[in-house]
Amino acid sequence: MSVQGLKHSPAGGRDILLYAAWVVALLSLAGSLFFSEVMGLAPCVLCWYQRVAMYPLVLIIATGILTRDERVRVYALPLCLAGLAVSVYHNLLYYGVIPETLTPCSEGASCTEKQIEWLGFITIPLMGLASFVAVALCLYFYRPGAQTEKE
Repeated sequence: MSVQGLKHSPAGGRDILLYAAWVVALLSLAGSLFFSEVMGLAPCVLCWYQRVAMYPLVLIIATGILTRDERVRVYALPLCLAGLAVSVYHNLLYYGVIPETLTPCSEGASCTEKQIEWLGFITIPLMGLASFVAVALCLYFYRPGAQTEKE
């Protein structure tokens, strides 16, 4: 599909960022459920907080897409940024930048336990951080009134 075709479509090329944010949020939801329910990896307290921020984003963004609500980022971005803040803290803790004594994980799974490490650096906290960054950037740069090219 050319840019010319996107310009005249009902959704337009400008909505691709909103769809991308929704896909990332949906994959994050599915991935976290796969890790805990299929692989049996217990989420830590910080992972639970991130889930509390990520899971509703799937519904909020989908609702914004379906209703063509141009204010969807006003609803979704604050929740995403809250999850991003928790994710940054979790990664700093996980990689030893913040001492382990400052962890809220007193019961259950440890926030610093290495459960998965793909390719030597891809961890569950890093995947969470990447997801929140991707969704936040998509929401931030989403402009409902923008055109892909001038008419």
